[in-house]
Amino acid sequence: MVCALAAAICFGTATVLQAMAARAAGDGAGGEAALLLRAVRQWRYVVGLGLDGLGFVFQVLALRSIPIYAVSAALASSLAVTAVVAARLLRVRLSGVEWAAVGVVCAGLALLGLASGPEGDRAGSVTLKWVMLGTAVAVLLLGLAGGRLTGPGRALLLGLGAGFGFGVVEVSVRLIDTLRPAGLLTDPATYALLVGGGAAFMLLTSALQRGSVTTATAGMVIGETIGPAAVGVAWLGDRTREGFTWLAVLGFAIAVAGSLALARFGEAPDTEEQEG
Repeated sequence: MVCALAAAICFGTATVLQAMAARAAGDGAGGEAALLLRAVRQWRYVVGLGLDGLGFVFQVLALRSIPIYAVSAALASSLAVTAVVAARLLRVRLSGVEWAAVGVVCAGLALLGLASGPEGDRAGSVTLKWVMLGTAVAVLLLGLAGGRLTGPGRALLLGLGAGFGFGVVEVSVRLIDTLRPAGLLTDPATYALLVGGGAAFMLLTSALQRGSVTTATAGMVIGETIGPAAVGVAWLGDRTREGFTWLAVLGFAIAVAGSLALARFGEAPDTEEQEG
């Protein structure tokens, strides 16, 4: 659980640092690629990328030690970290409800920590690995078609797709049973992880560019928590401590609800929004 929380801190802090770097890069000519090149020259962006990498290492360690449902809720709580760091570094004014949501997330994670048992003892079947790869490909196809989607539900659909992609990554980490190069190259879970992660980033970027940040992030939180948690319990043997199932369900629901209340921090606020 400590590793899961460390991953959330890394991801949440990286979001703010990268937003600050992108803002400092300005709106010069050259489109998105030029903006990215200017941003990577900012030390904050580089530190943010480093934190993303470190966060992924912590995420892998957590997924190999505790149930997926606990890791999913902890990663969703990175929104609370982003909110607190943004309040400090970007002078974003959090409302009383948002400060309460930060407290709710912390309370939910504390309940999960008390109730979580060890990771499930069931090995994932080959069929489940192929299902994850098929899901990853479906998410990728949705990402490629994202620019053609229209209507008010577009941001929610793209956000949900991104969440499913990140969920595929979480489950695939558990399904990979060897780190030998030969084994990795023939394991469908390896490709599910790579395709799912890449497609998730593509979808999330499209969702944030083409619709409401709050709606897209809320969809992502739902997609990356509920689905993987269900897979972990149903197929990988994830359980709670004896007699604490109700507490785990309560903690999971509270942590996710608090994260949804902080969904606008899926992308750090712009300067003109800081008085919101």
